[in-house]
Amino acid sequence: MTQSRSAIVERKTKETSVLVRLNLDGEGRSKIKTGIEFLDHMLEQLAFHGLLDLEIECEGDLHIDSHHSIEDIGIAIGQAFKEALGEKTGIRRYGHAYIPMDESLLRAVLDFSGRPEFVFNGQFGRYNLGNLDTQMIPHFFKSLAFNCGLTLHLSILDGSNDHHKCEGLFKAFARALSDAIALDPRRMGVSSTKGTL
Repeated sequence: MTQSRSAIVERKTKETSVLVRLNLDGEGRSKIKTGIEFLDHMLEQLAFHGLLDLEIECEGDLHIDSHHSIEDIGIAIGQAFKEALGEKTGIRRYGHAYIPMDESLLRAVLDFSGRPEFVFNGQFGRYNLGNLDTQMIPHFFKSLAFNCGLTLHLSILDGSNDHHKCEGLFKAFARALSDAIALDPRRMGVSSTKGTL
């Protein structure tokens, strides 16, 4: 019988309260309520295009700004991925995706190496998208990557519309992620000559 690849993570600080429910072998269903509507929309894209079932609830100090909430959501999602993947037995490990969104072109390349690293190449022209601070977009991905042992490279290769660039990044990440966590029936252990990830 295949073990369930799912996790529930709760993170509580003096600044935020975050609950994440994650099923890696889902159908793309989501229920997201962070108080940051544009981020909700992006996380719905992550679930749908990554074929994850994802529920997130966050109550944070948005009266200050969105930084603490976005960072802690990234941390909690990263921790959920780490828990759900366990020893990473049988996963493909690597994933990459190019996503065009109208005039924009985005790339995500990742490795569940156990060695956290994050590299971001690109710029946003606006300070915010709805109530999402654009400088927090790479910070969200960094927080996620460092809390699940993920090497992640994200690039904005082309584009002028910041909405398209941001949404394309989340979709590219989702597709690359879906490939990396997929189970390879030929892989009996972990995808490393070291024997561990």
